Amino acid sequence: MKAFAAVDVIRAKRDGGVLSDEQIRWVIDAYTRGDVAEEQMSALAMAVFLRGMDARETATWTGAMIDSGSRLSLRVDRPTVDKHSTGGVGDKITLPLAPLVATCGAAVPQLSGRGLGHTGGTLDKLESIPGWRAALSVDEITAQLNSVGAVICAATSGLAPADRKLYALRDVTGTVESVPLIASSIMSKKIAEGASGLVLDVKTGSGAFMKSPEQALELARTLVSIGSAHEVATTALLTDMSTPLGAAVGNAVEVAEAVEVLQGGGPADVVELTVALAREMLALAGLSADPAAVLASGEAYETWCRMIAAQGGDPSAALPRPAHVHVVEAGSSGYLSRLDAYAVGVAAWRLGAGRARREDPVQHAAGVRCLVKPGEPVVQGQPLLELHTDTADAVGGALEALTGAVEVADSAPSSGTLVLRRVSDAQ
Repeated sequence: MKAFAAVDVIRAKRDGGVLSDEQIRWVIDAYTRGDVAEEQMSALAMAVFLRGMDARETATWTGAMIDSGSRLSLRVDRPTVDKHSTGGVGDKITLPLAPLVATCGAAVPQLSGRGLGHTGGTLDKLESIPGWRAALSVDEITAQLNSVGAVICAATSGLAPADRKLYALRDVTGTVESVPLIASSIMSKKIAEGASGLVLDVKTGSGAFMKSPEQALELARTLVSIGSAHEVATTALLTDMSTPLGAAVGNAVEVAEAVEVLQGGGPADVVELTVALAREMLALAGLSADPAAVLASGEAYETWCRMIAAQGGDPSAALPRPAHVHVVEAGSSGYLSRLDAYAVGVAAWRLGAGRARREDPVQHAAGVRCLVKPGEPVVQGQPLLELHTDTADAVGGALEALTGAVEVADSAPSSGTLVLRRVSDAQ
C-alpha cells in the first residue's frame, strides 16, 4: 500500500478537497496500526466534520474500516438479514423482531450493543434475564442461527477495530454529529457481520440522535448508499421518536413488554413497528410470510424461548423487580398532549437503567413505565408514570429530568405517524 504523510491528508480535507481511495485506505490502516497519531486523526475527523465526504469517499472509508478487521463467515442454510436502529427511548424492537423474522424463515444475526446516556442497549436489557449471556464465539453464533434462526449477542472483537478506535476519538473531540462518520461507523460493523440484507430504523425526534426529519433523511440515504456500494441489499425506515415506544423504558421492563408482544399482545406502536420492519427484512430475504399473522399467533414466542435458552437464559424465570417505585400523577384533567421521549430517557438513565461511562454497571430493574400515551384522556391525580429504581435517592434527579416533559391539554392532539418514510437505493 502506498504511504502518505498524514498531514497532507489532513490538509487536503481541511481545504475542501476530495480524498482519493488510496489516501483513505492508507490513513485508516495506519491509524489502526498506531502509525497515525491520535491528534492527527482528531484533526482529520474535524476536517471531515466541517467539510464532509461525498458518496464515494464515504463508501471507501467504510470499506477501509471493514478491512481493518475480520468478517463473519456465516455458514447458514437460510437467507440472512439484519436490522439496525439508530437508537431511541423504549426501543425494544430488536427483542420481538429477531425471533419473529426467524419464525418466518430467515436467519437473523443481530450483533448488538450496550446503552450510553438516554438510549438503552439491547444487551443490557437481555442481561436482566437470569443466566443469559451476550458473548458468543463465531461457531456458537453459526450453530444457533442454524438451530434457532436468531441470535442477539455482542459483536466479536475482530469486527471493524478501526471503528472502535475512531468512535472513542469522536466522542471526545466534538465530531460525533457527522453524517459520513456516523454512517460509516454503523455500516462498517453491519457489513462485517456478513448478512446479505440489512434494514435500518433511522429515528427522528426529541429522543433520537437526529432531531429533525431532514437530518434523519440525509443519514438514511447515506446508509442505504453505502450498503448498495458494498453489495448489501439495504432499505431504511424513518420513524418517529418524539414519544417513547410502548409503555416501558428501561431493562427488565422492556423485556417484559417484548414478551407481551411475542405472545400476541403488547402496545400497538411496538407491534406496528415490529411488523413494519419484519416486512422489510422478509422482502430482502425473498420470503413471503405474513409477519403480522405470525406475531399474533404467538408462534414467535416459542422461537424467543429457544433463542434465550440457547444463550443460557431461563425464559420462564421471574425478571428483577425494583426496590422503589415512585408514581407521577397528572396535575390536571384533560388529554395527555405531550410525553417527551428525551426527558423520559434521561429519567430512566438517572434511575439506573443506563450508564454515563461504558464501564458503568446498570440496574436491571430500573426504568420508567408510561401508563398513559399522548391522545388518551386523564383526570387530575391519575398515575401517569411509574419510576422504578433500586436507589431511592435517584428519584429526585429523575423528577428533575421530567420537568416540562408532560403536558395535559383540553383537547386531544392529532394522532401522529410512526413510520414516516421508506428509503431504498431506488430513491
